[in-house]
Amino acid sequence: MLERPPRILVVDDDPTFRDVLEMRLERWGYQVKVADRARRARELVERWRPDLILSDVVMPEVSGIQLLNQLREDEPGRPVILLTAHATVEMAVDAMKVGAVDFLTKPLNYQNLRAVVEEALARHRLPDKEEPAPRRKRPASTPESDFGPFIGSSEAMQEVYELIRSVAESDASVLITGESGTGKELAAQTIHELSPRSSGPFIAVNTSAIPRELMESEIFGHEKGAFTGATDARPGCFEMANEGTLFLDEIGEMPKELQPKLLRVLDSARIRRVGGQKEVTFDVRTLAATNRDPRDAVKEGVLREDLFFRLNVFHIQLPPLRDRKGDLPRLARRFAIEFSKKHGGEERRFEDETLDLMEAYDWPGNVRELRNLVERGVVVAREGRIRPEHLPPYLRNPERSPEETGSFRFPEGASAAEVEKELYLRTLDATGNNKAEAARRLGVSVRTVRNKLNAWKIDR
Repeated sequence: MLERPPRILVVDDDPTFRDVLEMRLERWGYQVKVADRARRARELVERWRPDLILSDVVMPEVSGIQLLNQLREDEPGRPVILLTAHATVEMAVDAMKVGAVDFLTKPLNYQNLRAVVEEALARHRLPDKEEPAPRRKRPASTPESDFGPFIGSSEAMQEVYELIRSVAESDASVLITGESGTGKELAAQTIHELSPRSSGPFIAVNTSAIPRELMESEIFGHEKGAFTGATDARPGCFEMANEGTLFLDEIGEMPKELQPKLLRVLDSARIRRVGGQKEVTFDVRTLAATNRDPRDAVKEGVLREDLFFRLNVFHIQLPPLRDRKGDLPRLARRFAIEFSKKHGGEERRFEDETLDLMEAYDWPGNVRELRNLVERGVVVAREGRIRPEHLPPYLRNPERSPEETGSFRFPEGASAAEVEKELYLRTLDATGNNKAEAARRLGVSVRTVRNKLNAWKIDR
C-alpha cells in the first residue's frame, strides 16, 4: 500500500472546470496536478506517476480516448476515468472497450465522482497477488441513466434530460415549471454548466424571498443615496450575471408593477439602476421558473402575458416524484449515503418494508421532501437499518395524513399558539420546507412564514 496520499492527474482544456475539480479532489485528501492537453498530460505521467487519471474526452490535438490508448501502453493497470459534456451510448461503449474504468457526464455529480474515484483507487492499489473482488456494476452516466446531478432513469426524466441537452447549446430563454421540490434550480444550473456560458457566473434569485420594497433594488441595482439606507452603489443581479446566466425563480411572485420594467430590460439588454441616470448594457441569458401553471397565472392577472411569452421560448416541465416512483429507491439510497457520511456512523440502509411505505406515499413536497425525510431517518436509525418506525407517523399511517384528510388532529386543550405552530411546521414538512409554497397553502406571505420561524427559533 502507498504511504503517501493517492495522486490524481486531471486533464481538461476548460480552466474553470480544472480549477474546481482540483479544489474538490484536494479537499478530499488527494495530491492533484492538472494538464490542459494530452501532450502535457503525458509529460506529467512520465515524471509524476499518478495513481489515477481524470480526462475530458473532447480536447485539442488528441481526444481523451486516444490519450487513454497511449497511456495504457505505459501502465495498462492505471485507472482512467473519462468525462464529457456530450455523452452518447456509443461513446460510453468505446471508452469501456479501450479500458476506461468509468465514463461520467458533465456537469458532474461530485458525490458520485468521489465514490467512483475511491473504488478505482482501491482496486488499483491492491497487492499484485491479491485477486480483486468482482466490480459492482454501475450504470454509466449516459442518456439511459442519471444525468449530471440528476438521479433517475425513468422515461419522464429521460425526456427532461433530452430537453436540457437541446436548450443548453442555445442562448434562448427557458421557462422551467414543476411543483415545489422537483429540482427547478438544479435544472437551471445544469443548463448553465452545459452551455457556452459555463465559464461565466450563475446567479440565482428567488423573487418570492425578496421583500417587496427591496425587489427593484435587488434585481436592477441602485446608486448611492437612491433611498434611505443606500450608503453605497450596488449592482443588480443582471450586472452580476454579465456574460453568464441569470435564474429568476418563482417569477410568478414578482410584483406586477415591476414586470413591465423587467420585460423592457430583457428586450433591450440595458438597465438603469434605481436612482441612476445612465443605462448599462449587459450580456445575460435568462432562465425563469415557477411552481404554478404559468397560463393560470396569466389568466389570474398575476403574470403579464407579454412577459410570459418572452420567457417561454423553451419550456421544461419537471415531473413530480409521484409520477416517477421507479426512481425513488435510487434517490433514497443516494441520500442515505450522503447523510450517513454527514452524520457519522455506518451507512444506513433501507429495509424493504420501509421502501414499500415510501413508494406508497404521494410526496407532495417531491424530491426535497424525500431528501429531508431520508436525513431524518439516518439521524434516528443508529443501528444501520432504516426501519418503518423511523419514518414520520403520517407516512406509516397514510390514512391519517393531512394531505389525505385535509385536516390535522390536535390534542384537547391545545392553545391557539400551539395549533398555529404545529400547522406551520406540518405544512412546511408537506412542502419539503419550501417557504413560498407553504405560504401559498397557508394563505399568508413568505415574510410571515419567516417571521414565525424566527420567533419560534426554528431554523428551516
